[in-house]
Amino acid sequence: MASVAESVRNIFKIHELRTRIIYTLLLLIVYRLGSYVTIPGIDARILEDLANDQGGLFGLFNLFVGGAFFRAGVFALGIMPYITASIIIQLLGAVMPYFQKLQREGEEGRRKITQLTRYGTVGITALQSIGYAINLRATSFEAIVVGPAMFMFSTVVVLTAGTVFVMWLGERITEKGIGNGISLIIMIGIIAFLPVSLFNEFDRDSSNIFIFLIELGSLFLVTAFVVLFTQGTRRIPVQYAKRVVGRKVYGGSTQYLPLRVNAAGVMPIIFAQSIMFIPSTIAQFFPDSAFWQSVGTATGDIFGFWYSAIFFIVCVFFTYFYTAIAVNPQEMADTMKRQGGFIPGIRPGKQTSEFIDNILTRITLPGSLFIGFVAILPAIVVQFGILPGFAQFFGGTSLLILVGVTLDTLQQIESHLLMRHYDGFMKTGRVRSRRR
Repeated sequence: MASVAESVRNIFKIHELRTRIIYTLLLLIVYRLGSYVTIPGIDARILEDLANDQGGLFGLFNLFVGGAFFRAGVFALGIMPYITASIIIQLLGAVMPYFQKLQREGEEGRRKITQLTRYGTVGITALQSIGYAINLRATSFEAIVVGPAMFMFSTVVVLTAGTVFVMWLGERITEKGIGNGISLIIMIGIIAFLPVSLFNEFDRDSSNIFIFLIELGSLFLVTAFVVLFTQGTRRIPVQYAKRVVGRKVYGGSTQYLPLRVNAAGVMPIIFAQSIMFIPSTIAQFFPDSAFWQSVGTATGDIFGFWYSAIFFIVCVFFTYFYTAIAVNPQEMADTMKRQGGFIPGIRPGKQTSEFIDNILTRITLPGSLFIGFVAILPAIVVQFGILPGFAQFFGGTSLLILVGVTLDTLQQIESHLLMRHYDGFMKTGRVRSRRR
């Protein structure tokens, strides 16, 4: 079986795969460099001193955009407006016939949905940039070196253009690179904070290295459980009838239909996190309203009770919602019937669809509860004295995104290797969830 070193060499032997990886890395470098470019009208040196002690929900948002939020970078809003627009379009697809029709139109429908999502991204970014400019003036007024009107106008234009450019980078990575571009952009921003968080935790526990090693061991175990959960599947046996084509006999074997415990992947927690930003964003527009400020405070403390409770419920909801969108039992049943397959003891057609739907509903319940628990795990470990920055990597959106995006990217790399008759990237030859 190929070792990791041999697998890496095999990757660079394939021209297409090598080109895709280099292209992806270059675009990610462009994104990271852009996060350090400050929007016009801001004194970056003053802003750095003012932003050092900020945390809460804005600190979590800052984590997703690689620090650009507190640096007032041109990518301060990152890719999150695009995620929010995607959520809105998918929600509309569940209730409005027009969007349902677009979803059934194949490639042409997907192009229209993508275009509408882009338009929605521009609108949402413009609104969020207004709130961001208001919040920046209120909290970092000393760093603003131009007039209020000019600052508001330039901030809205620059932030909107920055988010559109980040969206374009993500689409280019998905099309010509390796992996999902949008998810990789979020992941690279999170990874940028890992060395600093690890060093700060080590510096605090330097007098007692044993505690630091226990924390690292706990982080390893949590990550292993998340990987195990992400790769977990429920295999349904499928029997294929024998059929004769010419002189050859096809079928007559038993295969398995794998249903993942986490069929929705990393998207539910990204969607849920985007929803959690809405109350605080609205509160920025009403700085004098006691009600909205109380709502923003309650939902802005990512380690608080109300934030954790709401976040848990929203994660469970979006897991079911996105699973219903991503997995179509009726389509599975129809495809199985056309290929002459059937589940033993279950009639083809409607009964097969209902059987798959029932199993999917049952396995999604523990999957959604697990996602919800991991989402609020940072709030739990903080109670044991772990620094908030390092606690983000014990669970929550950060860990699920890192694990989910890494596994998805490795699976795409493995697919390229297997198509060229190389062993897979993993030691076992194949990533388990890809086995049939």
